Amino acid sequence: MTIAHYIHRLPADYDIGTIRSRAKERGALWNDVPELHFKGFLLRERGSFGAIASSYSSLYLWRTDEAFRNFLVSGRYKVVTDSFGRADIQTRFSLDARRGRANNPRFIYKQELSIPVDADLTAAFAAEIARNREAAERTGTVAAVVGVDPQNWTITRILVSEQEPTREGDAVAYEVLHLARPLLDSLPSASSR
Repeated sequence: MTIAHYIHRLPADYDIGTIRSRAKERGALWNDVPELHFKGFLLRERGSFGAIASSYSSLYLWRTDEAFRNFLVSGRYKVVTDSFGRADIQTRFSLDARRGRANNPRFIYKQELSIPVDADLTAAFAAEIARNREAAERTGTVAAVVGVDPQNWTITRILVSEQEPTREGDAVAYEVLHLARPLLDSLPSASSR
């Protein structure tokens, strides 16, 4: 599985209502996309939940690398570039992805952690997979995903949640404007091994 995330920084005076309308209009177009576990239409609004600037982003969990490739070459990304320009797309290889028991996605939390240069990678990956399974079992979790960027040796933790952000932790909180979830239910459950 491939995690893909891109962010568009918005000017301070940008009408956030435009972004909310865009997500509402475009969200349904993704509800039946083959090979897509989920796509989050995400907002960080300046002054809300710790955000010092506004941004609009999309976060995907693709079932296969080929599905992500098809998204790029089919012209689906052109809709984004026509409106916002070309953003850097952060990609990660999924180490583990689980669906939780909750069903009302309100926030996505993303946390990036550097893997120390002398870390035992096998042990580090095993620990992250175990941690992700525990996160998927928590109350309020819709989905939990952990991925790795082997170029920069970072771990990325993604939590799709019903829970509103608290001031604790260093994860970045995104408001979910729409979560398309064509294959979310096909992910293993929190308790599956």
